[in-house]
Amino acid sequence: MSLFEQKNLYETEPEAPLAARMRPRTLEEFVGQEHLVGEGTAIRKAIENDQLGSVIFWGPPGCGKSTLARIIAAHTRCHFVEYSAVTSGVTEVRKAIEEARRRRQLYGQRTILFVDEIHRFNRAQQDAFLPHVESGTVILMGATTENPYFAINAPLLSRSRVLRFEPLSEEHLRLIVQRALTDEERGLGRLRVHLPPECMQYLLRIANGDARVALNVLEAAVALADPSAGGERVITLPMLEQVVQQRAARYDREGDEHYDTISAFIKSVRGSDPDAALHYLARMIRAGEDPRFIARRLVILASEDIGNADPHALLVAVAAMEAVQMVGMPEAQITLAQATTYLACAPKSNASYVALQRALHDLETQPLAPVPLHLRDASYRGAQQLGHGQGYLYPHDYRGHWVAQRYLPEGNWNLPYYEPSESGVERKIKERLNLLRQRLGEAAPPEAEESVDT
Repeated sequence: MSLFEQKNLYETEPEAPLAARMRPRTLEEFVGQEHLVGEGTAIRKAIENDQLGSVIFWGPPGCGKSTLARIIAAHTRCHFVEYSAVTSGVTEVRKAIEEARRRRQLYGQRTILFVDEIHRFNRAQQDAFLPHVESGTVILMGATTENPYFAINAPLLSRSRVLRFEPLSEEHLRLIVQRALTDEERGLGRLRVHLPPECMQYLLRIANGDARVALNVLEAAVALADPSAGGERVITLPMLEQVVQQRAARYDREGDEHYDTISAFIKSVRGSDPDAALHYLARMIRAGEDPRFIARRLVILASEDIGNADPHALLVAVAAMEAVQMVGMPEAQITLAQATTYLACAPKSNASYVALQRALHDLETQPLAPVPLHLRDASYRGAQQLGHGQGYLYPHDYRGHWVAQRYLPEGNWNLPYYEPSESGVERKIKERLNLLRQRLGEAAPPEAEESVDT
């Protein structure tokens, strides 16, 4: 192919995989992502009018990112160049950019540079695009399965529009599979494949929103099906199960699914839904998530979201973390399940967390007064001469092990910080704290007397 030759984007070899042969060629054939390219949407109009600028396609595998890029290329008057960050280096990309610059100077034609898996380029490599996107030499079109707000340079991201792709629904996948079964030119129509309803449902479920997976599994199962006397190939569940072996979870311990799943897990425990929490726990365990990471998050949650409503929650979480480290997987998953269900069912309170945030806010906004003299350390030589500890009242010398005494330094503090909830044990804490705060405003403290428990 010459320097300025536009390749046929629709050309596929007859022996190409079914997923490649069935790739949609037009917007009318494109399935899913109606929020982006449905009739009347701004993105569709921009594509049809050849006015789409630099974009980042962000979504899970097999949802149509590369396909839409090729459809856009076929509709545009721009030259289209495609690279994969997995197999191509910056040297090749720079060569393509230089060709784009010459093409624009000689023919006035712009170039769309499509980079699949763009997150594979590191920050320095991504910087190579910046001046050329800025000058309009190339229109950058990147595809990524990772969150671009984490994986793409901020300057490059600010010059591009992020388009979020969603996993395909079962109805979307059903339409794609049915097309493949009936299409005689590119699909399996000539093979007279019969896919029973229960097999179709299994295939849709196992694909998990990924059209490529659905078509690859279907094609492999067809290869196992011998034609009957009438020439029909019947797909069975055992055939599909043999092809699939084990369903691959869409989860990356360093990527977006990692953060989304742990977020859903914590929010489910916080929301007192043990079933949902176990669902996300099972996802993480099945995907090989580090059990120590899960245990650490449970320890944090025990203090942040349960607190004194159930003081045992922190003990359970810490014990679970220690057990996970001591026992290891796979047995440690039982411990994680126990801790998860206990914390999910425990009464909730974030009063301790809120109290700390209030105190920190005061430290940021109010003048910081010195520690009162009567509370300062008086254990070293010369401390008494400085007045340290003088006037301090020892609570255990008073009835109820409490005495009215000021502990906060002088200041305009936004009190109270800690306001116990009505949940669980914290209800009793609230009653006692309210009583003590009320007594604090009374007359001078009583004289020391024999300690008496309340």
